[in-house]
Amino acid sequence: MPEIGKPHLRPDWLTVAAVAVVANASASLIHEGLGHGGACLLLGGKPLLLTSMQFQGDKQMLSSAAVRAISAAGSIANVAAAMATITFLRRSQAAPQAGWFFLWLFATVNLLLAAGYPLYSGLGNIGDWAAVVAGFEPAWLWRILLIVIGAGAYWFAARWAMHCLGQHLSALPPGRVAEANRFTLVAFAFGGLLSVAAGFLDPGGAMVVVISGAAASLGGASALAWGPQLLHDPSLGIPTGAPLQVTRQWWWIAVAAVVAIAFVFLLGPGISFRAAG
Repeated sequence: MPEIGKPHLRPDWLTVAAVAVVANASASLIHEGLGHGGACLLLGGKPLLLTSMQFQGDKQMLSSAAVRAISAAGSIANVAAAMATITFLRRSQAAPQAGWFFLWLFATVNLLLAAGYPLYSGLGNIGDWAAVVAGFEPAWLWRILLIVIGAGAYWFAARWAMHCLGQHLSALPPGRVAEANRFTLVAFAFGGLLSVAAGFLDPGGAMVVVISGAAASLGGASALAWGPQLLHDPSLGIPTGAPLQVTRQWWWIAVAAVVAIAFVFLLGPGISFRAAG
């Protein structure tokens, strides 16, 4: 059992930020590249452009069902990545340090993105899942279904994330809310900053920054900002393991610097595949 209430080191914010950069960049690449891009290739489409926030492909020769599948594939890839990571997280016997925090955050961000897209598409009638249900009648019913499914999945994802994190916090309520915030707020801020910075270089312009950078990334990951409040519930995330401790680790910081540069300056403006065809 963890030593609950025992004073412990505060997490090193720079290492937490570094882990957040790697986790968020990886989740975005899985959504756009592996999800949308992979589905496009598998279904016979031609990739045209991959950026940090969007994938474009030539789908003129594809059926409407294939086009819908490509639109849905980003969220599906996020779910698959989250499930695989959760399985690994449950089997891990290592002490909860920066590596554990990365697995937890990577799974959390993937789950939140996957759940947030249907909710966002239902509310705004834009984005991936608006394309999936485009043309379905009655349109209002499909939008309501997206909102209900998205909101329910998002709430479940947020509670799972806080339950899992709460199991490795050392403070007693209400102190564990503040302890959780030291991890999640830094991760939320730097993940959003990374996404918006890359978005400003996206060839899609300001609209892509608004839709994908601000709404999908900041809005989609918003549970990292408000989720720790759920830990006021003493039955959620009852400590069962060693307390999470993230100390200064320069190799994480170095990796994050390389990832951030590549994500912003390479994937930000995008990789074009047009010349290859």
